[in-house]
Amino acid sequence: MTPRLTSDFWVHAYLRRLSLVNIPAFITAKGDATAGAIIVKLNTLDGNARAFHRSYDLDGNRIWVTLADGVEGDVDASLAKQRSFDPDIWVIEVEDRQGRHLLDEDGLSG
Repeated sequence: MTPRLTSDFWVHAYLRRLSLVNIPAFITAKGDATAGAIIVKLNTLDGNARAFHRSYDLDGNRIWVTLADGVEGDVDASLAKQRSFDPDIWVIEVEDRQGRHLLDEDGLSG
């Protein structure tokens, strides 16, 4: 079994990776440091947003899937609902007009 990174470690490594390519990102909700679920909200700064969460594909590989997509206020409402069910969730907000989030790059899948 492959060891998993703690949520806190992964979040800070992700923020560092984004900063290296000048993509602003912020922790908007801090979850459980060890095993909190992570949601990445991509704000394209045009009134729209998309939220991703980690899941598994049919082969057991970790992947990022869309949790919510559309008007930013609707995406925020969806994230608030998720946090009401699970206060240990991390929410990272990425701001990029080009829609870059780097989640598809090597090393960020899990």
